[in-house]
Amino acid sequence: MNEEIIKAYEVIKEGGIILYPTDTVWGIGCDATNPEAVAKIYKLKQRAETQSMIVLMNGEKMMYNVFKNIPEVAWQILDLSKKPTTLILDEPRNVAPNIIAADNSLAVRLVKEPFCFKLLERMKKPLVSTSANISGQPTPIGFKDINPEIVKGVDYVVNLYHDRIAGKPSTIIKLTNDSQVKVIRK
Repeated sequence: MNEEIIKAYEVIKEGGIILYPTDTVWGIGCDATNPEAVAKIYKLKQRAETQSMIVLMNGEKMMYNVFKNIPEVAWQILDLSKKPTTLILDEPRNVAPNIIAADNSLAVRLVKEPFCFKLLERMKKPLVSTSANISGQPTPIGFKDINPEIVKGVDYVVNLYHDRIAGKPSTIIKLTNDSQVKVIRK
């Protein structure tokens, strides 16, 4: 695993995009602070930049680097969640502008999965995570289901867990700074 983390990190550091296993489904990722790398993912997915993507983080320190204000309920939801949960929070900073939604929010998920967690430790920056599919096509449940166009279009394919069947996509909950809570996807 360590060798794959090093290889993926080297590609990301140079502005590349990777195809990698996450705690939910296979993802396409890059340095979430690099607007050119983010743009490559939108192009590969044939996705409008108005459709924002999720970023992965590995802890409180990274969260506070991106969000000045994190509602207390966010930590309660994360503590109580039995499965991967994505929170959409207001007023992100220190990330690429083309990853921020039109309403000035950003979707974030804290990961525990060892590969992603250790890659984030090495990067010391958030990692983009968007499902490994062309926009509008079904989310692949395993590596073998990923469109060859996606596999060929990334700069590196992580060589781990190619036989694993993905879990369900994460729950998505939108939290506003004024404490409104809205479940987007269960």
